[in-house]
Amino acid sequence: MFAAAARSAALSAGLGRRAASTIALKYSNAVFSAALKSSPQVLSKVQTELNAIHAAVKGTPELATFISNPTLSAGEREAGLAALYAAAGKEAPSDITKNLFVVLSQNGRLVETEGVIEGFNELVAGYRGELNVTITSAAPLPRDVQTKLESLLKQSQAAQAAKSLKITNKINPSVLGGVVVDFGDKTIDLSVASRVNKLNSLLSLLDALAAESV
Repeated sequence: MFAAAARSAALSAGLGRRAASTIALKYSNAVFSAALKSSPQVLSKVQTELNAIHAAVKGTPELATFISNPTLSAGEREAGLAALYAAAGKEAPSDITKNLFVVLSQNGRLVETEGVIEGFNELVAGYRGELNVTITSAAPLPRDVQTKLESLLKQSQAAQAAKSLKITNKINPSVLGGVVVDFGDKTIDLSVASRVNKLNSLLSLLDALAAESV
């Protein structure tokens, strides 16, 4: 069932971030369904393995290069997959984790690894009644600002319905200022970068209209 769902995802490949996210989510759903069908214990094991692989890819340039290069030979892919499995932990990885990366490799979709793991974690959080909230800012938030944001988020309907709430502050200088809040499948973009992009789009539109009127 997992392999069939993943192959179906490959057939619907498109260009752009939205298409990539859709493809990643299909793999996420497939591996989540396979793990949950096995047992809650297997689900936890697969999540631990995938998060370990995610951290290894982030911290190891060779692994990052491996998953981003779709032109590798069969031998190079086999060696790279072995390195990914080794990053999953001291014990042998579950068949579900191994099958996921075999299918991603066969379909030329290893580049979707990060999105697949993030989507899987969201599905697990939903299954467990957890709400993970990420507040992204250009610099660490002052304590009083973060406390106020957390208080407001805890009052939201989504937080009230969740069994547990985890709030993480991530740093990303590209947002320039303000914050981007991701919770569940929703995003509130209050960043300066977002406002700058909207302003640039408006100016481009005005320039185009002015050119047409000449």
